Amino acid sequence: MLLDLDNFKPLNDTYGHDVGDLLLVEAARRLRTCIRETDTAARLGGDEFVVALGELDRDKAESTRRTAIVAEKIRASLAEPYLLTIRQNDKADLTIEHRCTASIGVVLFDNHSNREDILKQADVAMYQAKAAGRNRISFSDHGT
Repeated sequence: MLLDLDNFKPLNDTYGHDVGDLLLVEAARRLRTCIRETDTAARLGGDEFVVALGELDRDKAESTRRTAIVAEKIRASLAEPYLLTIRQNDKADLTIEHRCTASIGVVLFDNHSNREDILKQADVAMYQAKAAGRNRISFSDHGT
C-alpha cells in the first residue's frame, strides 16, 4: 500500500513544520496499531507512507479480501480527528484539531516482483483514489 495524507499541506503551511511533524508522528502511531508485527510500515518522505503486508494467502481473492480489510482499518483510523498540542514557552499550550484523511493505493504482488514496478503501480492506484475524491482506497488493476 502507498498512502498519501490528504489535507496535510494546509496544516504545515498554516502552523509550520513542527506541527506538521506532530501529525506525521501521530499518523505513524495509528498506522502501527492497524497492522501486525509481521507487516511493515514506513514513511517514504513528505506525507507519504508505505505499508507492506506479509504472509498473505496464496489465493489472490483471499489476499485481496484481507488487504482490503487492513486498508479500510488504516483509512478509518487516519480519518479520525487529530488533536495536536503545540508547546509554547511563554504562553499556555495550544491544541489544534485537524482533520486529515488518506488516499491509499494498493497492489498485490509476489516475492519475485520488481520493487520499482510495485511502487509505481501503488502510486498510480493512490492517485486514482485521490482523483475519485480522496479518503479512498484504490486497488491497482495490474497485479505483479
